[in-house]
Amino acid sequence: MPQEANQVSAPAPARQVRIELADRSYDILIGADLLGSAHSYAGLPRASTALIVSNTEVAPLYAARLQAALASAYAKVLLVTLPDGEAHKDWPTLQLIFDALLQNNCDRKTVLFALGGGVVGDMAGFAAASYMRGVPFVQIPSTLLAQVDSSVGGKTAINHPLGKNMIGAFYQPQRVICDLDLLKTLPARELSAGLAEVIKYGPIADMDFFSWIESHIDALRAADSVALAHAVKRSCEIKTLVVGQDEREAGLRAILNFGHTFGHAIESGMGYGAWLHGEGVACGMVMAAELSQRLGLVEVAFVARLRRLIALAGLPTVGPLLSQIDNAGRYLELMRVDKKAEAGEIKFVVIDRPGSARVQSAPDALVRQVIDACCVPL
Repeated sequence: MPQEANQVSAPAPARQVRIELADRSYDILIGADLLGSAHSYAGLPRASTALIVSNTEVAPLYAARLQAALASAYAKVLLVTLPDGEAHKDWPTLQLIFDALLQNNCDRKTVLFALGGGVVGDMAGFAAASYMRGVPFVQIPSTLLAQVDSSVGGKTAINHPLGKNMIGAFYQPQRVICDLDLLKTLPARELSAGLAEVIKYGPIADMDFFSWIESHIDALRAADSVALAHAVKRSCEIKTLVVGQDEREAGLRAILNFGHTFGHAIESGMGYGAWLHGEGVACGMVMAAELSQRLGLVEVAFVARLRRLIALAGLPTVGPLLSQIDNAGRYLELMRVDKKAEAGEIKFVVIDRPGSARVQSAPDALVRQVIDACCVPL
């Protein structure tokens, strides 16, 4: 993995990462100026209608450009604009997509295009999986977090008040188009949130990549196109390798949830939208690393190194207080709703050595110690 100091140069041409899933295989395109290029959409399923699913923040910026690019391939290009934010990742908002499909007499060949961040991608994907028992869809992620994680691998879902992403389906897109130019309008907080998912790939799979992130964190936070291109490509390479071996999370794929068990508890406990998903994951990674250390799997120095990088990325490293009465108990209650839990036993992704992860349980008493050590009052 290259370790050169931060250098700004012309971005490389569009790159392609292939995810191999037999007849569900597809390409991830990574590069600049992909959104408006008809070439980006060549070879997609033919249909008379395309439906763009976006939100109130992204649609005004990019929907017209996508509509123009699709006009030559589809007789009718529709747009449905959803309210923005994790708080709207729910049944009523999902119904807006179904309303648009049904009101426009969309058939089962209709292609959905998810233009937005992780929330839009998850909801458009779930709608595509459900409408007429399945229609094709394409991911066009507009955030760093979505480009490096949520748009790849076919997880689609909505939230329930009792748990995040508890209602959904595994349903693969036809293609993922990562246009790096879309990141230019991304607020700094959202960019940092995306970096959490980039950082995640180091401890679970590639410590050389982790070292590269450390040496390029300033360029990444400055949205340097060359640094972002490499970060997106390497993140997608790691994720496709994992998903290609375990599409439906029967085992190995669960390591991609490093930091997510604690992080989802934070998101749910704080109220969806109070913390961004990447912020919850960042803090959750610190907690999971601390748990790994207390289980005797990694050294204290590794936890400190991870905490330092997360802080340099502009992300939280200290967990919020979710209860004034029994904070650790509230975390445990929320984590028992996690999808990895089995018969009420919480499963954690822990680092068994830097660059390698596994899933295991841990005694509640030890988890309480970790939560107490990693949280402070609001």
